[in-house]
Amino acid sequence: MKQLLTGLLLVMTVTASAQKAGDAKMKSFIDALMKKMTLDEKLGQLNLPGSGDIVTGQAQSSDIGKKIREGKVGGLFNIKSVAKIKDVQKVAVTESRLKIPLIFGMDVIHGYETVFPIPLGLSCSWDMKAVERSAQIAAKEASADGICWTFSPMVDICRDPRWGRIAEGNGEDPYLGSAVAKAMVKGYQGDLTKNDNIMSCVKHYALYGAAEAGRDYNTTDMSLQRMYNEYLPPYKAAVDAGVGSVMASFNDVNGVPATANKFLQTDVLRKQWGFKGFVVTDYTGINEMEAHGLGNLQTVSSLALKAGINMDMVGEGFLTTLKQSLKEGKVTMADIDNSCRLILEAKYKLGLFDNPYKYCDENRAKTEVFSDANRNEARKIAADCFVLLKNQNNVLPLKKAGTIAVVGPLADNRENMPGTWSVAAKFDKAVSLMDGLKAAAGNNAKFIYAKGSNLDADAAFEERAGMFGKSLGRDNRPASVMIQEALDASKDADVIVAALGESAEMSGECSSRSDIQIPETQRALLKALVNTGKPVVLVLFTGRPLAIKWESENVPAILNVWFGGSEAGNAIADVLFGDVNPSGKLTTTWPQNVGQVPLYYAHKSTGRPLPEGKWFEKFRSNYLDVSNDPVYAFGYGLSYTTFTYSDVKLSATKLKGNQTLTASVTVTNTGNKDGKEVVQLYLHQLIGVNTRPVKELKGFEKIALKAGESKTVTFNISTADLKYYHFDMTNDWDPGDFEVMIGGSSDHVKKATVNWSK
Repeated sequence: MKQLLTGLLLVMTVTASAQKAGDAKMKSFIDALMKKMTLDEKLGQLNLPGSGDIVTGQAQSSDIGKKIREGKVGGLFNIKSVAKIKDVQKVAVTESRLKIPLIFGMDVIHGYETVFPIPLGLSCSWDMKAVERSAQIAAKEASADGICWTFSPMVDICRDPRWGRIAEGNGEDPYLGSAVAKAMVKGYQGDLTKNDNIMSCVKHYALYGAAEAGRDYNTTDMSLQRMYNEYLPPYKAAVDAGVGSVMASFNDVNGVPATANKFLQTDVLRKQWGFKGFVVTDYTGINEMEAHGLGNLQTVSSLALKAGINMDMVGEGFLTTLKQSLKEGKVTMADIDNSCRLILEAKYKLGLFDNPYKYCDENRAKTEVFSDANRNEARKIAADCFVLLKNQNNVLPLKKAGTIAVVGPLADNRENMPGTWSVAAKFDKAVSLMDGLKAAAGNNAKFIYAKGSNLDADAAFEERAGMFGKSLGRDNRPASVMIQEALDASKDADVIVAALGESAEMSGECSSRSDIQIPETQRALLKALVNTGKPVVLVLFTGRPLAIKWESENVPAILNVWFGGSEAGNAIADVLFGDVNPSGKLTTTWPQNVGQVPLYYAHKSTGRPLPEGKWFEKFRSNYLDVSNDPVYAFGYGLSYTTFTYSDVKLSATKLKGNQTLTASVTVTNTGNKDGKEVVQLYLHQLIGVNTRPVKELKGFEKIALKAGESKTVTFNISTADLKYYHFDMTNDWDPGDFEVMIGGSSDHVKKATVNWSK
């Protein structure tokens, strides 16, 4: 053991020494380069225009080629194809004065051409190795096509499903969100000396998911205690994992836009967390501060730079105003130099000064993008993200035989399968539900298709919910005619598969909804199908938690499939036919109706808590018209098998100081199918200096159990798991009694109590 420790210490010493030498070499190189740079060239490094290949915002950049030659561009984003990127890079390194290479970014959010489930769906796998693997494959494909920087992961905590961008995050919980953030950063960045890893950009910093009314871009007002305990942890986790860049959010935070918020961008990010990379705005984030009411473009640009913003996406406020602000003393040369240095350091770390064409290997692009191996991995991962919400009388899995009616506006639609923010996807190559079912069953089953309804009765709504040119093929026939067609198609069917819910862009950016039910025209179709008396399986497509109280009470089987990516149809078929046993668990709470929002598991008890199991009690915290309960709780998800949990076993019932507590349960697969279970650990501090949540996730493990097999799962709990930010912003733990809860969902746990003194 002593020899092992000595060896590890030696390796750490050598590594630290090499890192120090590498940092010194980088500093020397950049010092020399910056001495040659004019002010205009330094400002140019802070400028990030969009290419126009993929449009993800309203403003567009102009005269890009000319600006590159003049050294007035630091990078370019959303340009697609290795050939184009190579040509643009050639202009930068052969036709500009100092030949500084460009950095090329893209919204590689949940895959490149091979698309994985939307991030909210991916989080429901609770499998961090799979999450990391999806990011590795995305990085491999993007880097093979010339991209070296991705605007991902998005780690905004969201507890309001009206907000469309909940689809891009990891749900409502800071512990799980932090785990996903670390896995994604590690998957993207890996070893940046290689050409198949890319720089990550965590976003949207900060508190974007807490926008008032669930309306995109809206204001956020929050106490520091809630901010640090519930919303900041995933961003910090990404920083701790070594993320290379951070993107500022659009919203204001406690009265100051994030893009000019020195508290966020400097005090917290750099001074408290020690972040060493660069901060980029979101699309025209600086310009939008004019609408916030902070001043003209020159004023808001100087505010952003002074706050800690280093790169200006699309708006060109830095490029066009900072020279004047420097003359007027509103910014200093040190401010500009600091930002320029950070951009140059990122390029240095990516190896672009050694080889500007590092990511421009056309042979890689031919073989490593959208490969069969990558698609197979996407199919496998997608199947583990789907959440079985209901399975009355074991309607599922289906048999690969008989007659199956497949009904709904999303049943035979390829373009919507990848989901929102799949900007590089091959939409025509995505696998629809019909494609997947037919491929899985072959000639053993007969499939009858009917669209049954449009996505929404309002054509204008469908248009507002569109993006990236995706089509739902709107049908102009009366709704009654379409429903009758579906009933006719279902007449001789043994089972009906209804593919309903949201289209890809009914969630995502600028896709907030005040009504989070399935659109009424689809619900009318579903009710008609249920009234046939035949078994109905609702295959639910969505980018957010939906209010599906009626569906949960009346539809026999519900499989939530989010948007599963390139291989969605095949993965859904794998689960529907039982080739894969569903194992996804919800990472958000699903309300009964929108009036319960925000609804989340880690709530406070209040001074007048409603007793468990009660609906209403006068002068308690409840509603007159609906219970406090969700339709589906955080952590919930069924399987084709069943699992039982033993009582929680603790290593001790009394501890003191920095001792470690072990808590364990034995989980048994009591069904007749092999399956996977997500074992979840929650803690509840019974008495504290501050009011505390009724439970908080503090650990999880996904295990595979064969039919009849048992496994003991053990969690180690330290005082670090007990700490939280108090009202005075000290980060500490309180002595007292703690409930230790372990189970298969937040509302179904076994409990034990420990007393922990200081």
